[in-house]
Amino acid sequence: MSNMITGNYNYMAPYASGYSVGAASASQPGAASGKPTVNPGEPTQVNPGRKSSPAECETCKNRKYQDGSDEMVSFKSASHISPQASASRVRAHEQEHVSNAFTKAAKKGGKVLAANVTLKTAVCPKCGTSYVAGGTTATRIKYPNETNPYVKEKKAQDALSFIGRNLDMAV
Repeated sequence: MSNMITGNYNYMAPYASGYSVGAASASQPGAASGKPTVNPGEPTQVNPGRKSSPAECETCKNRKYQDGSDEMVSFKSASHISPQASASRVRAHEQEHVSNAFTKAAKKGGKVLAANVTLKTAVCPKCGTSYVAGGTTATRIKYPNETNPYVKEKKAQDALSFIGRNLDMAV
C-alpha cells in the first residue's frame, strides 16, 4: 500500500521516485549537452531514452493550445502554456464551456442534466515531460417543449394513468 495516492501530489517533482531530476549543474544551463536553455527553470539532465532535457526541449517550448469550438471562450487564437501550468489552464478553459452550458440553459428555460469534462494527458516524445494535452466538455441540456404534439399527448396519457390510483374514503 505504499504506492497509494492519498490526495497530495507534488506536481513539481513528478519523477521523484524514479529518475533523479535536476542532477546537472543548475548554474550552467544546458551544461549537459551544450545546447542553450529554452525552458528556464527546467532540469538539464537528459532522461534515459529521451533526445533532450526538459530545459532544452524545443517541442515543449513551441507547443500551442487552441480551442476549436464555436463558443466564445479563451484560446481562440493559439497560445503557449508551460507543461507545469497546462493542467490548471486547460481545466479553467473547460470550466468556461461548462459555465456557457448553464448560461445557455438558463436563457432558454432548460436544465443541465450532465456536464462532463475530460482532460487528456500526454508525454513529450523528446524530453519525457508529462503535460495536459487538451480537454473536452460534453453537456446534456433538457429543454421543455410544450408546443410539440407528442409531448402534449404523452402528458395527457400520463394524466389518464394517474386517475383512480389514490382513493380517499371517509367512513
